[in-house]
Amino acid sequence: MFAIEARKLGYRVHTFSPLTDTPTGQVADVETAASYDDLDSVRTFARSVDVVTFEFENVPAAAVEAAAEFVTVHPRGAILHTTQNRLREKTFLSENGFPVTPFTSIKQLDDLHRGVEELGLPCVLKTAGFGYDGKGQRNISARGEVSGAFEALNGREAILEAFVEFEKEVSVVCARDQDGNFAHYGVIENEHEHHILDVSFAPAIVSEQVFTEAVEIAKSIAETLSFVGTLCVEFFLTGDGKLLVNELAPRPHNSGHLTFDACVTSQFEQQLRAVCGLPLGSTDFYKPAAMANLLGDLWSHGEPNWATALRESSIKLHLYGKSEPRPGRKMGHLSATAENAIAARSAVIDARSRFAKSR
Repeated sequence: MFAIEARKLGYRVHTFSPLTDTPTGQVADVETAASYDDLDSVRTFARSVDVVTFEFENVPAAAVEAAAEFVTVHPRGAILHTTQNRLREKTFLSENGFPVTPFTSIKQLDDLHRGVEELGLPCVLKTAGFGYDGKGQRNISARGEVSGAFEALNGREAILEAFVEFEKEVSVVCARDQDGNFAHYGVIENEHEHHILDVSFAPAIVSEQVFTEAVEIAKSIAETLSFVGTLCVEFFLTGDGKLLVNELAPRPHNSGHLTFDACVTSQFEQQLRAVCGLPLGSTDFYKPAAMANLLGDLWSHGEPNWATALRESSIKLHLYGKSEPRPGRKMGHLSATAENAIAARSAVIDARSRFAKSR
């Protein structure tokens, strides 16, 4: 989706990843397939482009540093270093006064026993590095589970967080350009299944106070990081209206995919504008919108019958070009606009449910 927006604005796209025929590679002008650890290939790639940006944050720091020897990189390597590690990210947020759930670092079994005593039960143990969609997470609800949870880490550094009784999960997708200008898409409400984003809709059903506070926190985080590009700040919203920052995504985010059809400027075009030194575009919504993810599970009995979902003319289908559908893998999404967010949400859920009924 980023490459599509780049091509619409006349840019050439060169993509780098360990694989070939990738979703971006299918749209790009040039596709380089090499390991992120192949720094010679990274340097050759960097010499061929004018600016580098990222589709996800789990790129090794050495690769980022190698690219930055030859070309501007947005977001900066230091930001990726912080956000690709849960402990570094939470420490950054806490030290800068942003609201987060209580947490502690876990390196030894004694750290975990002590952390459980300090934070109480239940609590959540997460690997510090390279986690997304719930990977590397384990709930601890009894002291008898501590040893087993630590053994499952297999020596990896971890973070222990207090369990949050939240009412809902929301996010703010925003952008900041090279001159420090800021734009946002309001507050988006998110629903998860098995730790994987299932449905998002906008505007979120939150109070004006929560809306304002969430946007202000996101803006302050972007400014503190001196961020350039599209950024997503994910929040827990508690029953008493308190916002806690859960995670940062220094890139276009799944919850912002609905902007691709619903907004004057999508989150992907906004990323392009920011990293290429263009002014940010309007974030106005044409109408309230919703998105439902399509996971690889839908392919369990063969290719879904796309026509069943598209019978409703308001539904838009986006398939990402991933070659192998696997359970839990995000293969695409459905989106819709409507007179209100709940109607849009119902439309995408109903459209997705028709796949199962058509079998």
